[in-house]
Amino acid sequence: MAAALWKPKSVDSGLWTLLLLLSILPVARAVVGHREPLPDDSKDNITIFTRILDRLLDGYDNRLRPGLGESVTEVRTNIYVTSFGPVSDTDMEYTIDVFFRQSWRDERLKFDGPMQVLPLNNLLASKIWTPDTFFHNGKKSVAHNMTTPNKLLRLVDNGTLLYTMRLTIHAECPMHLEDFPMDAHACPLKFGSYAYTNNEVIYLWTQGDERSVAVAEDGSRLNQYDLLGHVIGKETISSSTGEYVVMTTYFHLKRKIGYFVIQTYLPCIMTVILSQVSFWLNRESVPARTVFGVTTVLTMTTLSISARNSLPKVAYATAMDWFMAVCYAFVFSALIEFATVNYFTKRSWAWDGKKEGMEIREPFQANMARIKDMRRESSTLSKKANNTFNIVGTTYAINVAKDQGLTTISKSAPAATPKHHYLHKMDDPYTEAKKSYNRVSKVDKISRIIFPVLFFIFNLGYWATYVNRKPAIMKANNLN
Repeated sequence: MAAALWKPKSVDSGLWTLLLLLSILPVARAVVGHREPLPDDSKDNITIFTRILDRLLDGYDNRLRPGLGESVTEVRTNIYVTSFGPVSDTDMEYTIDVFFRQSWRDERLKFDGPMQVLPLNNLLASKIWTPDTFFHNGKKSVAHNMTTPNKLLRLVDNGTLLYTMRLTIHAECPMHLEDFPMDAHACPLKFGSYAYTNNEVIYLWTQGDERSVAVAEDGSRLNQYDLLGHVIGKETISSSTGEYVVMTTYFHLKRKIGYFVIQTYLPCIMTVILSQVSFWLNRESVPARTVFGVTTVLTMTTLSISARNSLPKVAYATAMDWFMAVCYAFVFSALIEFATVNYFTKRSWAWDGKKEGMEIREPFQANMARIKDMRRESSTLSKKANNTFNIVGTTYAINVAKDQGLTTISKSAPAATPKHHYLHKMDDPYTEAKKSYNRVSKVDKISRIIFPVLFFIFNLGYWATYVNRKPAIMKANNLN
């Protein structure tokens, strides 16, 4: 009887021990694992938005645009330019790096939750409808994917979506190079819907026409241009499939002329001046003047070829082409001027020198013949009369006076002196006629004045014309 009463008591104590162990075990687990339970509200938010997204995408057809058959879908856009440039003149294109933002409203994506704006992963963009925007003048566009696709998607509770992506666009820039290198250009960036007409999808600027396109302060990557500003607008184009809305932005560029002044204009001006130095050289310096002329012509040819390498092969002449053509004409004219002077210099020698020499030489030769005859007669008389004698190489004549006994001796050398003096005078006119070959050419004298004056007038008119045309160019670009 006592044993039977003791057994139930031992069973009750075992149950109490088991319950005590079970109550201590969760506490021990919490202490050993160091885990803190997540807040209940966080678990609720994740669960709520997971259910919201599942519900929104359940039955959602991303092939259909919002408001199909009821209203026109409005896509609001704005652009932030992070870098602009470089610009390629030969390819007539430019590179631009932008954050391209689009916003539209989709009634099918309305939700009611604890958050008003829901940031989403870019993977969701492939599951919903997005505008089929493309760039009309884009040659190549790159969407950045490192380290993940550079895209942002946000969903507002009223169904409005914000879709942003980073793009690098190589766009076409039509250039009119008549005023190169003092030209200005308006490079466009045009985009719109590829498939939807203006009855289905229209584009609007988010912040109006003034602030919807912004350029970073340090965003210019241009070496040869200055980014003066931009003008945005909207236009409509028509095609066989309908009318489409096209958003436009024109970036105004003005070329920097400093590089071309150093590389082209100054060398051309110095070459022309060097060609005109030959006018101050003696016209008998044929090798020196020939080197000046030929060298300057070849130099201008080389400069014109090198200046064209950085330009597209356009069929019309640019402002630099006109300048180099005129400089080439001045250099070539200087060479032709020397050829003319050299030609008339030879003719002048043939006409003036020889003609004047012959006119003086004929009486000179006649006089020389008389002198020779007189010498022959005097030598004959000296042999017959023997009234002269020679003392140490000097001839003396014996003069017979009235008194036969008196004789005088006179030196014959002074008598010969006038003859030699006459001969010397006869040589001087011929020598002077021959020296007329060394006189400065009248053509050179005129060229020393005409060439520099004409070149100065040309430069004055050239620079005044193209500098004053700049405002007209910018006005024309603004109208575009």
